[in-house]
Amino acid sequence: MNQVPNSPVPPAAPSPDPLECTVLSDPTAPAAPLQPAQHSADTGEAVAARAAMVDRLEECGVLGPGPVREALLALPRQILMPQAYVRRSAPDETPPWWDLLDFSRPADRKELLERLHSGDSVSIQHDGEPILGRPPGPRRRGAITAMSSTMSLTADLLQQLDLRPGQRMLDVGTGAGVTAAAACFVCGDKGVVTLDIDPHVTAAARERLSALGYRPATVTGDGTAEWTDAAPYDRIFVSFAVRHVPQALVEQLTPAGRALMTLGTSSPSWPGLAVIERRRDGSVEAQLRAVEFGHRAGAGFDRLFLSAAFRAEIATADGWTQRSMIAPPPDTARGMWLALDRLYPGLVRDFGAEDLTIGAPECGSWMRVRPVGRRRWDVTTSGPRDIWAEIQDVTGRWRAAGEPDVFRLQFDADGSQRATSPNGALTWQLSPGETGDAR
Repeated sequence: MNQVPNSPVPPAAPSPDPLECTVLSDPTAPAAPLQPAQHSADTGEAVAARAAMVDRLEECGVLGPGPVREALLALPRQILMPQAYVRRSAPDETPPWWDLLDFSRPADRKELLERLHSGDSVSIQHDGEPILGRPPGPRRRGAITAMSSTMSLTADLLQQLDLRPGQRMLDVGTGAGVTAAAACFVCGDKGVVTLDIDPHVTAAARERLSALGYRPATVTGDGTAEWTDAAPYDRIFVSFAVRHVPQALVEQLTPAGRALMTLGTSSPSWPGLAVIERRRDGSVEAQLRAVEFGHRAGAGFDRLFLSAAFRAEIATADGWTQRSMIAPPPDTARGMWLALDRLYPGLVRDFGAEDLTIGAPECGSWMRVRPVGRRRWDVTTSGPRDIWAEIQDVTGRWRAAGEPDVFRLQFDADGSQRATSPNGALTWQLSPGETGDAR
């Protein structure tokens, strides 16, 4: 449902997945996608906007030919999201305020269609309000409490799910129902269960999916626990970040089933994608992939962020400066950054800064690295933590491990979970704390 805003650069197209699975639960299932019902609100402008959105996703390399592309072309987003919030206040302005746009109002229609098809995340709920029957207009204070993820993230993960007709899918974190609608389009709606902890989100999704002619099981509940009514599932998709893989979901996978979810920490900066496969013999194999984008954490996380005042301090304040001939790790060293977040938690990167800028908001430590010539960098640090030393420690350990971007996920008999490099040289325990809510 939510995306970590790490960078404006879209993720690269996924590489071929060595974990292949092509099971059909029902061999009598329809071979053709279940087309959405025609709707009077699906205007020519909306059809053209969807086509342009799909073209952009293809040009960026995050979408290729196949059923996901066909679903994104066919599914009218303005039926799933006939209302959406647009923030009118500046990012650091307080109190914040938004406008709720409504497709039924001609004055809102153009801006709403642009928002729905921009590729950005779409805000659909403010302060946990009921979604159906609400009046459009301004909202002040409070916070956005439900979103539809950016299309680059959604398209990428839907393709990695490898949906097939007749499969049973559990969609944990309904949001606007985009993932559930795509699953209904590809798999047929009889085997799809979409689940959200918020009854207002569930009620809105049920009504809007029905308007498209889809009637999946739309359920209110905690998806990190279990939903056994339609289990086992061929595909499980979690649209919010969890600290570790919920064992209940692993147990609900069919042989040759696959689950995808973001594994995160309180920091939004360096997510990992967990890919869990249950083999045909019943054994489980899992990977943790360092990725550029991931879903936001659910409500069980103590979220860390860099305030405007802290960002300004890092950019301008004096600290202890050392001249270094060691280059800072590049953004593409995703496995190193993933390991840093796990081995030295509490760090947040300011991706909007011109230079490498990282802060630890809980203790006030910070670091900035600025190039000052050929193979020379000024490293300025402040506070009780030496973040540059932490980075150098993890970089050395990551290189000794072979510079991996993919780690094995191991599920131990005592219930603990570990991420380990392929050669075993770099490992860390996944937090057994709260997994977040079931949005």
